[in-house]
Amino acid sequence: MINRVVFIFIVVFSCSVFGQKYGKHIVEKGETIAQIAQLYKVTPFDIYQLNPDAQSGLKPNSVLLIPNKTDNTKIVSKIKTHKVEPKETLFGIEKKYNISEEALKKANPFLEKEGLQIGQVLLIPSNTGSKIVVPIQEKVVFHEVLPKETKYSIAKKYGITVEELERKNPEVIPNLTIGYKLVIKGIAPKLDKNPLAVESKSEIVKPISEKITPANNYIDYEVKPKETLYSLSKMAGLTQEELIKLNPTLTNGVEIGMILKVPSIIAVPTEKNKVYATLTNKNGSNQRKKLVLLLPFNLSKIESDTINSTTARLKKDKFLNMTLDFYSGALVAIDSAKQIGLDVDIQIFDSQETKNSSNVATIIQENKLQNVDAIIGPFYQNNVEKTAEILNKNNVPVISPLSKDIGNSFPNLFQTIPTNETLKNAMFSYMKTKGGNIIAVIDRKKESARQYIQENQKGVQFASLQENGSLSTENLKSLFVKDKINYVVLISENTWMIKSTMATMMSAMSSFKLQLVILEPNETLDTDEINFENLTKLKLMYPSMTRENESAGALIFDNEYRKKNKILPSTYATRGFDVTFDTMLRLSQGSTYQETIGATATEQVNNKFEFYKKEGGGYVNKGVYILYYDADLTIKEAN
Repeated sequence: MINRVVFIFIVVFSCSVFGQKYGKHIVEKGETIAQIAQLYKVTPFDIYQLNPDAQSGLKPNSVLLIPNKTDNTKIVSKIKTHKVEPKETLFGIEKKYNISEEALKKANPFLEKEGLQIGQVLLIPSNTGSKIVVPIQEKVVFHEVLPKETKYSIAKKYGITVEELERKNPEVIPNLTIGYKLVIKGIAPKLDKNPLAVESKSEIVKPISEKITPANNYIDYEVKPKETLYSLSKMAGLTQEELIKLNPTLTNGVEIGMILKVPSIIAVPTEKNKVYATLTNKNGSNQRKKLVLLLPFNLSKIESDTINSTTARLKKDKFLNMTLDFYSGALVAIDSAKQIGLDVDIQIFDSQETKNSSNVATIIQENKLQNVDAIIGPFYQNNVEKTAEILNKNNVPVISPLSKDIGNSFPNLFQTIPTNETLKNAMFSYMKTKGGNIIAVIDRKKESARQYIQENQKGVQFASLQENGSLSTENLKSLFVKDKINYVVLISENTWMIKSTMATMMSAMSSFKLQLVILEPNETLDTDEINFENLTKLKLMYPSMTRENESAGALIFDNEYRKKNKILPSTYATRGFDVTFDTMLRLSQGSTYQETIGATATEQVNNKFEFYKKEGGGYVNKGVYILYYDADLTIKEAN
């Protein structure tokens, strides 16, 4: 009898466990917990609960248990809807409908993450207590196409096939366009040629005549890169249908450079450049700030290496050398901060990281880093994102010191390395500010660069190529003008195309103002085939995240570093100083790191820090130098 009871208990227990229907996911190289959670519509916490080992990092081909949330309905109070208007607040809406904040947020869970936004349609629960069943619609996930992305790379990122991607987005079958908003999951309401997130069909839309101002109260607005019908309607304070009625050309889709009619009462957003300032110690309180550095020394690997000596490892391990250089620069910054009286406590931990793993989760938990004021590191993008994800709810700034990748966005993540797109945009912005005549010389192997310029940089002319792919020098000459400076943007690594472009420019210098421009490093220009003196005559100009600095402050840093290390600082050592010293100064302003980011741009020895919020969350550094080769064979900063 006892055996039978035990058997029944085991069967019931087993059924209750396996009845939860866990799924399995095989981890691919480069995937993060955030991406996997988004893929299965669960939270990272759900995954960590079932897979506690995942907190120490993901390994390719490992298997994760995924909770299968199959409940497709929820019971809510009997509801009506409310569309959020400008200047409304949660308190005002709660008072209007005589409901509590808890009830409103329970009916509209997205308010916890997104907050209250103009145009949202809220479900308003009734106080009658009667219940109705409301189906939960699958959340629509979008992806905006970035330069150099392909259908394959996007499909792989979200764990779907190219065929699935094209089935959801038939418009991209012939061509994938930068800035296009792809539907990844869910079913988006249909709009003319624009798969955009739109308001619920249940919203009550006021007649257009009630919202739109008289005909003489409009202003013209030029569409910027990456703007969509959804974002434009939000900016204008109109529904998408109303905006289209005002601007019928939008029925064919949104195009960069379009001139739209919008109500003049709308404050058109402009991203003003931040003012650069020299920060000093302003921390009036007695509370010392806490800064943590997570650096990948990987000491356990060094200690367990029985084949290579430490000296031998230092000679061939470039990543370790980079880490030690960054660390040595950070130490000089810490000493400098002490000398000027900055009240910042520093802790340094070995993040023990590879590209896809680290021990940051353990370090955070064991050392209670949820209470620190800022964290610099880790180095790899995946590990930085995981750190930001863990500390997001605590709003701890996580500063990425070296990663160039564009990954998942978190509100507390600060990317200090400007993106390639930021560098290119800064270069074009400079040329346009100078009123230049911009001409692009692009070889056929660089078609993506041509596409980027066509879609993002209006007004640029393209030099023609001959049938064999070589430059038409006569056409290039015909594009030069005499009343302004002619910027020739060269995008080619072909020696003959570079030579013919430079020769054409050199022959025309007596009649025209000319300057040669590149958007990214070009190794061909460093070869003996290219005359360096001609590059200086053409004042070769390019965007850069760093500069050559011979100021008094830079010389002081060089001397201090050489005293301590018997060698001049490398690029990584200087960056270690700049990132660390800048962070310590910002923490000593009597305000939070985030508040100083919003108010001030800064410049240290070789790096600028000019942060702006990016779409989707987090911050990007747009501090870029425009440099050029001068006739005295030195590199100078363009004015």
